[in-house]
Amino acid sequence: MQALTNRFAIALAAASLVGATTARAQPGRPNLRALRATIDSLARESRGNLGVGVELIETRERLVVGTHHHPMQSVYKLPIAMAVLDLVDHGTLRLDQNVDVPPSMFVTAGQWSPIRDAHPTGTRLTLRELLRYNTAESDGTAGDVLLHLIGGPARANAYLRRIGVREMVIATTEQTMGRDNRAQYRNWSTPNGGLTLLRIVQTAHVMSDSSQALLVRHLVETTRGNRRIRGELPAGTVVAHKPGTSGTLRGVTAATNDIGLITMPDGRHLAVAVFLTDSRRDDAARDRIIARTARAAWETWVAATVRPTAAPVRPR
Repeated sequence: MQALTNRFAIALAAASLVGATTARAQPGRPNLRALRATIDSLARESRGNLGVGVELIETRERLVVGTHHHPMQSVYKLPIAMAVLDLVDHGTLRLDQNVDVPPSMFVTAGQWSPIRDAHPTGTRLTLRELLRYNTAESDGTAGDVLLHLIGGPARANAYLRRIGVREMVIATTEQTMGRDNRAQYRNWSTPNGGLTLLRIVQTAHVMSDSSQALLVRHLVETTRGNRRIRGELPAGTVVAHKPGTSGTLRGVTAATNDIGLITMPDGRHLAVAVFLTDSRRDDAARDRIIARTARAAWETWVAATVRPTAAPVRPR
């Protein structure tokens, strides 16, 4: 009964993100100058290169800070999942088809892979299961299997260009990144690229309703990086997000990222893309910088929806 209750709660949360994007009554304008000042302060704290994109999907009001090519790490599993679902929508792939996962596809020992750890001699999983591992659990092996299934990085990039995402590149595999620390910088996004992808996820004009619902459910269910965009938002706030994290080498962490969609109290949707590159802060500090960025963005748009109370009319 508890499992059914949990699944129902997750379904409701996903539904709130997948719902219509009709704008509500005209709100006030967000104070983007103050938000920019907060982000600039957090960038100084980060001891790295902080790139941020924020956009209220329904109004297209936005703030983008930075044009750097940030290494995505597991953020790139989101467009990979979208490219797979595109092939499902076109009948090339089926969610119930079986896919072999041989040991030769496993990521390296230092990389995250529940599939590898549970099945050291290899396994066979349905495409639906692989999508969940890739997106909700950020399994590196699942990401590589799906990337191979769609035809490799060139096909993934062709999909991104076709749907209008220009400032994002998928160039290599998780396996390669595990063997060569420099390879991760070839898979990159700008903050604007992250926002463009999130807008496409929310508006769903390039995927079927069923594919969007499955994708968003996995993003809401994600088990990784929940101290980032989610970290300082009010309890119960629905967040569909995809984090990405590198290892730390000689005190420098190449990638600490999170991109996601926040359901606001009035039902609208705030896209937030935060990329922190080459930071010398520890894990908790890097997560906190992303959490505070998301909280500042959330507060900016919440404040813009609160109408000032009219001053009482004094009797003459």
